[in-house]
Amino acid sequence: MPKAKTAPTLEDVAKLAGVSTATVSRCLNSPNLVVQATRDRVQSAVDALGYTPNFAARVMAARRSHTIGAIIPTMENAIFARGLQAFQEELRQHGYTLLVSSSAYQPEIEEEQIRNLVARGADGLLLIGHDRDSRIYDYLAKRRIPVLIAWSFQADAPVPSVGFDNRAAMAELANQVIKLGHRTLGMISGVSTGNDRARLRIEGVQEAMRRNNIPNDRLTIVETPYEIENGAEAFSRLMSRQDRPTAVLCGNDVLAIGASRRAKEMGLRVPQDVSVTGFDDIELAQITDPGLTTVHVPHREMGRRAALELVGLIEKPTESCNVQLRTNLVERQSLGRPG
Repeated sequence: MPKAKTAPTLEDVAKLAGVSTATVSRCLNSPNLVVQATRDRVQSAVDALGYTPNFAARVMAARRSHTIGAIIPTMENAIFARGLQAFQEELRQHGYTLLVSSSAYQPEIEEEQIRNLVARGADGLLLIGHDRDSRIYDYLAKRRIPVLIAWSFQADAPVPSVGFDNRAAMAELANQVIKLGHRTLGMISGVSTGNDRARLRIEGVQEAMRRNNIPNDRLTIVETPYEIENGAEAFSRLMSRQDRPTAVLCGNDVLAIGASRRAKEMGLRVPQDVSVTGFDDIELAQITDPGLTTVHVPHREMGRRAALELVGLIEKPTESCNVQLRTNLVERQSLGRPG
């Protein structure tokens, strides 16, 4: 039987290119230190041989994998896709590779994924939101794994974050709803247990009501997973009440699109019969009919800044910085005065 071919080595590339193994290593790891002509010869040899660097050996030598893990709650929500794309693009500029996992909003799955990524040598982790058991942060601290939180900003949190003030952003939107004359409100929220983004957005609506002297019992909250159909069903529940709301504030645009669709199915006009608002300003918010009043979140900027800050935490561990990004209210046709 013919012998199985062995994988090409660094020495094979050096021999074919007519350079030392140290030069090949510099070309692959620090190309800016090598003249273009030499880089071209080495790259031609790499291509001809089909050489792939030994990742495990590089990790052992550098004590760094140049891999960053990100664990997001779901891959079904466009807001995370947009932010992670920018996150990955910026990481690539700094020589890092991104590994992404989804926890399905399950704390036990997230913890399992955190431990798996650490075991695989991730240099740092990006996590979404602050709400998780403190022993997870203790676990990461003991292993000196830098961690950064995104999509939520808390200046006094034990780990740094690049995000925005969910409570203040929703309070601004709710204040505008109340300013237009709405006094009986409904809210379709994501499940708030273990989700500080959802919890803080609920608190934002409640804060706006207090500021405007509206009693708590004028707000009805339905918590449900972030899916269009769930938003539709929650809207039906709200509108079946005797004191049904004149405005329904949703925890994100996905829920709001479901609510608007169900309103049409029920023969209700938006905003003439009921106003509907969202949060995030995904692309669908602009093209749905009527256009969705929402809160614009700078997802791409958040992803880019998160990458910069996390790389900084890895390469300069003594430096730590919180970054608060601004959101802004986007008024479209789905919000009007009560009929």
